[in-house]
Amino acid sequence: QQENVMESAVSTSTQVPDEFDRNVPRICGVCGDKATGFHFNAMTCEGCKGFFRRSMKRKASFTCPFNGSCTITKDNRRHCQACRLKRCLDIGMMKEFILTDEEVQRKKELIQRRKDEEAQREVQKPQLSEEQRSIIDTLVDAHHKTYDDSYSDFSRFRPPVREGPVTRSASRAASLHSDASSDSFSHSPESGDRKMNLSNLLMMYQEQGLNSSPDSKEDEGTGLSMLPHLADLVSYSIQKVIGFAKSIPGFRELTAEDQIALLKSSAIEVIMLRSNQSFSLEDMSWSCGGPEFKYCVNDVTKAGHTLELLEPLVKFQVGLKKLNLHEEEHVLLMAICLLSPDRPGVQDHERVEALQDRLSEVLQAYIRAHHPGGCLLYAKMIQKLADLRSLNEEHSKQYRSLSFQPEHSMQLTPLVLEVFGGQVT
Repeated sequence: QQENVMESAVSTSTQVPDEFDRNVPRICGVCGDKATGFHFNAMTCEGCKGFFRRSMKRKASFTCPFNGSCTITKDNRRHCQACRLKRCLDIGMMKEFILTDEEVQRKKELIQRRKDEEAQREVQKPQLSEEQRSIIDTLVDAHHKTYDDSYSDFSRFRPPVREGPVTRSASRAASLHSDASSDSFSHSPESGDRKMNLSNLLMMYQEQGLNSSPDSKEDEGTGLSMLPHLADLVSYSIQKVIGFAKSIPGFRELTAEDQIALLKSSAIEVIMLRSNQSFSLEDMSWSCGGPEFKYCVNDVTKAGHTLELLEPLVKFQVGLKKLNLHEEEHVLLMAICLLSPDRPGVQDHERVEALQDRLSEVLQAYIRAHHPGGCLLYAKMIQKLADLRSLNEEHSKQYRSLSFQPEHSMQLTPLVLEVFGGQVT
């Protein structure tokens, strides 16, 4: 209780009044020197603060050698102690605010105890291990290398065409007041005549990141005006997902068959996760550079998808955006999504599960260290992975429907046909 009284006394003697303007130079009310703060209820310099404390503690009695009305300045403040003390009292300095020696000692002990407690809290704060930090740094670096947030490569795709017949889905989408598109990511487009298939891409990434762009066809589709552009965008995004996957610790050590199985079944989910970076809650759209590359739900219906996919996709994007994930959490979630041992075609379940478990532990450790009180965040993130499974299933249904129509399937790139064509659901 004594400490509480003392603390209030200390705070009262040093507290700055509400009306104090911090932009105005602080001047000592006694001598005009530069003030260091409020001391014993008045704005003073350190010299006058010490003078007042010593005078009060000694119960000193001074006599002015002149007429008792000396002007106290920085230069002459030592000449007349009587007028200096009188000036201290005139500006409101109060002896009641001076701490006794015992109170000063208790104050020092209190300050030291607080420092010790803060240091102890810092020591007890959850910390990431060197290995965990290294994994996070690797994934963040991989994401930066495979996601170009300038979206400069989008101009190399077949151009977006937003005219065309209005489908039933498109008219429903227009009334959604959500403007959004399903895929938006990048890094450098790929150029070259090399056949773009998963095996070749995996081999190319084994050496270095790849640089080749999705095969594109000159013909424009009939009816689905946005299909050529979005097909190129998705093909390009698949290449970037492959590049990211190759950097996940342990992924390269899996068999080529398991790598391909994981990529085929998770690609669209990772693409949806990546696209959240460009998703805007203001107008429910994906903004990837200029107005030409701002995608809304209506645009995606012109690529053959319906609101059975797009409505839950927008809901997913909104929920994910509202989690306000750190970049470190975002890349860990993508890696955990990709390394799911229950994907169709995976042979070495235990090995994949061990890799995923390690990433899950890193994510939980990161949340503990950087999100105090965020105990539910990990559970919410894992729920997003379950949502992605449902979106993946609906996407597969709509893709199959699209690919069965030759005039539409001919607009897709070979990589898209390979990755989405052989999925087992």
